[in-house]
Amino acid sequence: MRDPAQFVDLARYPVDQPETQGFLSLLEDIHKALDEQGCVHLPGFVLPDAMEMLQAEAQSVSNEAYRSYNLVNPYFTRDDPAFEPNHPRRRFETRSNAFVPADNFGADSPLRALYEWPIFTDFIRTALKAPKDRFYRYDDPLADVIINVVDPGGGFPWHFDTNTFTVTLGIQPGEGGGQFRYCPNLRSPEHENYTGVSKVLDGDTSTVHSLLLQPGDLQIFLGRYSLHSVSAVDGKLSRFVGIFSYADEPFMCGRVERTRQLYGRVLPVHIERDKAGREDALDD
Repeated sequence: MRDPAQFVDLARYPVDQPETQGFLSLLEDIHKALDEQGCVHLPGFVLPDAMEMLQAEAQSVSNEAYRSYNLVNPYFTRDDPAFEPNHPRRRFETRSNAFVPADNFGADSPLRALYEWPIFTDFIRTALKAPKDRFYRYDDPLADVIINVVDPGGGFPWHFDTNTFTVTLGIQPGEGGGQFRYCPNLRSPEHENYTGVSKVLDGDTSTVHSLLLQPGDLQIFLGRYSLHSVSAVDGKLSRFVGIFSYADEPFMCGRVERTRQLYGRVLPVHIERDKAGREDALDD
């Protein structure tokens, strides 16, 4: 396995030199983007030759993706008749994409090597302005580092993430479509903002931003508070995106219902921790 330090365009993104002016300038730009939009896009973060290796890995495991076609609301919760029929919690759309679970990426995986590279972790933590005692790799054996596969015709409807921080690497775009769309900071830990969510579901694009990831592009995203989706992929190629997940709580993993929807199975750890609850009271 190659050193993951060789994956990154360190001349453009000097993440291994945190004391230099180049790194500090990069960090300033990142902080501004995250503060204003909850999202930052770093084109060409991973070098082309490393992308060839990551693309080969994605192709080799794509058949391991759990493909399901079901109806989900933005919170991945069950229908609740206690709410009005048009409430966001009762608005269900077809989810037609797939995820390759994390247990397909072992010690020889280049994707996992990048995720577990300490310099990369420190860079992401610093980018997110997170103290060391409030920044953790997502402790979910099915979801810490995964590949999202969107087959032609598929997409991902509007939703919020369970984990606070998500870092995404473009591996292979589709021939068309596959736009990542997001609404920055639409909810907060204290307020669900159902009114704002309803507007987006009704087609209001006034708060919607759009991004098309290319191979090697890195995206840092605050997905727990920003509603987001992926538009339908056109053409014959599937869209591959690597996802590195982080949280601000230790031992955080997916809820049972959502994990079963995304990966087709749950592990004992999901059942145990689902009973323990979360620090915030958001729907998911």
